[in-house]
Amino acid sequence: MSSKPQDAVADVSVLPLTRPQLAEARRMRAAELFEQRRPSSEVARAVGMHPESVRRWKRLWEQGGAQALRRCPATGRPPKLDDAQVEAVRTALERGARAHGFEADLWTLERVGVVVERVTGVTLARASVWRLLTGRLGWSLQRPRRQAVERDKSEIARWVAQEWPRIKKGR
Repeated sequence: MSSKPQDAVADVSVLPLTRPQLAEARRMRAAELFEQRRPSSEVARAVGMHPESVRRWKRLWEQGGAQALRRCPATGRPPKLDDAQVEAVRTALERGARAHGFEADLWTLERVGVVVERVTGVTLARASVWRLLTGRLGWSLQRPRRQAVERDKSEIARWVAQEWPRIKKGR
């Protein structure tokens, strides 16, 4: 414990890991376990992967060490948005959809595409917007529960307590 009555915690923003980063972290953990001479089945359970994947990783590790399990740079066309632009988009999206003039505070691929274009000047196809959200930003699909705006909880409780027993007795 600190001698100070209130510990000051540094305001460090930790961004969520992307899927490729999580996969690499899992492989690095497996490499640590390989170095400890743990059996593949135990490593598979520890990292939450299929044993065949772990055996493939072990063959790579035996040939090239932990470096062989690191991520390789992506081949093909480079992404349209650099890291600074992605962070600008993240900041804009975290403000909410209403802050960008949309009627409801709900994100759709089309709306995110509009915000990306406003913030960066880059037009993305729907599929690219999806990859941006799930791959680079680490967001996931979440659908709002559908409920009527007019829903009245007290009226529902009254109906369940009074009307439903009366209706049920009539059977």
